[in-house]
Amino acid sequence: MKSLELLWLPLLFVLKDVSAQWNVWMPKDISAMTNSCVVIPCSFTYPSGVRPYRGIHGIFYFGHPYPQLFPPVVFKSRTEIVHESFKGRTKLLGDLSQKNCTLLINNVGTEHSGKYYFRADLGGANIYTYPDFTNLQVLDQPNIDVPEEIVSDRSLDLVCYVPDNCPDMIPEIHWMYTDYLPDPVFTPDNVEEGNTAVQSITLTFTPRPMHNGQQLGCRVHYPNTPYIYERIISLDVRYGPRSVWVNVSQEVMEGRSVVLHCDVDSNPVPTITWYFGDEELMSETASNASLFLEDLKPENEGVYTCVGDNGYGSMNTSMYLAVNYPPREPWINESLIALEGTSFTLHCNSKGNPMPTLTWLKDGELVGTITAEEGSVLELNDITPQADGVYRCLAENEHGKASSSLNITVEFAPVLLDDSKCTIVREGVHCICIASGNPEPTIEFHLPDLNITINGSNNRYNFFTHSDHYTSTGIIKLRDKGERGSNGDTGVHVHCSISNIYGSETIRLELQQEKKYMMAVIVGTIGGVAVIAFIIAAVRYVGQNNKKENGNPGQDVGSKVENPSMFYSAVKKDKQSLRKKVLKTELLGSKFNSILEEGTGDDSDYQSVGSVGVMERQELNYAALEFLHGRHRDGSFRRADGDGSDYTEIKTK
Repeated sequence: MKSLELLWLPLLFVLKDVSAQWNVWMPKDISAMTNSCVVIPCSFTYPSGVRPYRGIHGIFYFGHPYPQLFPPVVFKSRTEIVHESFKGRTKLLGDLSQKNCTLLINNVGTEHSGKYYFRADLGGANIYTYPDFTNLQVLDQPNIDVPEEIVSDRSLDLVCYVPDNCPDMIPEIHWMYTDYLPDPVFTPDNVEEGNTAVQSITLTFTPRPMHNGQQLGCRVHYPNTPYIYERIISLDVRYGPRSVWVNVSQEVMEGRSVVLHCDVDSNPVPTITWYFGDEELMSETASNASLFLEDLKPENEGVYTCVGDNGYGSMNTSMYLAVNYPPREPWINESLIALEGTSFTLHCNSKGNPMPTLTWLKDGELVGTITAEEGSVLELNDITPQADGVYRCLAENEHGKASSSLNITVEFAPVLLDDSKCTIVREGVHCICIASGNPEPTIEFHLPDLNITINGSNNRYNFFTHSDHYTSTGIIKLRDKGERGSNGDTGVHVHCSISNIYGSETIRLELQQEKKYMMAVIVGTIGGVAVIAFIIAAVRYVGQNNKKENGNPGQDVGSKVENPSMFYSAVKKDKQSLRKKVLKTELLGSKFNSILEEGTGDDSDYQSVGSVGVMERQELNYAALEFLHGRHRDGSFRRADGDGSDYTEIKTK
């Protein structure tokens, strides 16, 4: 049906809100007794421009307004096909041609309670289900209106009523069990509103506490039928508290306990509340309640009041509880955060008998003056970070003492500490930056030469941070020490930036050489040069011997070797490995490189060997450098082709 209504939207717009002319009037709510009947008044209108095609057809649905939801059909004007629960029960009393759709439902049951919708069918596309509905309530007993409160000695009206919407059945109403009521009055009434009717009878009397719990009943009877309906209620007559009893006033020493009792006479059971001045201490629903006060303090002294209240009356009784006490806990400022250089004032107040002396302490040491008054003031001017700490106000008299503390936190801009520096170590360059500030400073490192900011680790840098009570420490490990300049200094420049909300600072860190590392560099360099010099000397010695014994080295060596080309490639490969090894050694300097160039020459030294033919085998003495393993300083070995080997072996074949 909604889709059909959407099709009409353009036409409705042209007719200036013609849809407003599709209206129906039905009572919003209507009721009936079970086994009786009910008449639902109904009238409708439709747009003046619509002409019914072959008359007007009407349908009543139950529960839902749209046919696509398959709601139960209550009545159809053109057929008798209705839902089985409404068969033989419904009849249209109105004339659809006169726009009257009044419906009669006979012999209703509780299952017929619900919403009833009317649908007008004027032929063609002029079909409309009205959104307004009537909600039918089917009752199996009469209703009795009982006030929320039935209070003793107040006039009470009780109303019993039943629906009167069935023309053929007129109800009769009577009150039962009224013999013990004081001067009851019965007032019948018949109210009609919106074409719906209600029959009622009002019982008026003045209840007493004795009527609490008494039963009253209302009976409905339809003459000439067997149908009788009854409802019974119990009176709940309420009255306020009649008396409240509490302990007498008393004195108690501080630290002891006391129990305060309260009894209340009322009906119903009251809510008993204990108050200390205006402060509520406890509340419970009972005829009596006890207040337990343990470990009494000076603050517990005062007026205690018990209040009994059940909603229909209230009564209270008070007592005074005195507590003997040493000084009260002092009142002081709350903990605070202050900026370096500012000033503030601390206040302390306490009461006691006799009047206490007030003393200010900071971290356990006396500050300010001792005052024999209820209040003391401590002024702190132009504070420094050293003012940070715990301040305590101590109140004392002959009965004891009490104190209260607060914490002062001083915030200040970051300051770089002297231990900040960079150190060259064997693994690279380690930089540490230490700063003090509150809030704790944030630390970043900058490499200005590379335009890099470091605040995290990656494959080149390791970054660590740590914070501990206003001190932040940042550490980076640079795996590359950088290129060395002509003066031998490292090319690594590291800046440290420290900052918090109060300021920031960037400092270039001084570069230092670690002593242990320098010694390792010196020893390693000397050792490396000695090894290479020994290797070169051995190679020269063998070459000179060959020259002396055989004349032309190229031809003689070739004559002694079965495969000259293989011999050349092996010697060349060994020399290239050695050269690569030397150039990748981090700890060797220009002195070692000069030795290497002087002793080895270039690759053309070996070209003459390749031209030698097959020669007669002769005895040949030569030295081959075979880089089998590098020896660690601990004596273990590793392959010579790995980076970082420290030692090699020389074998003579």
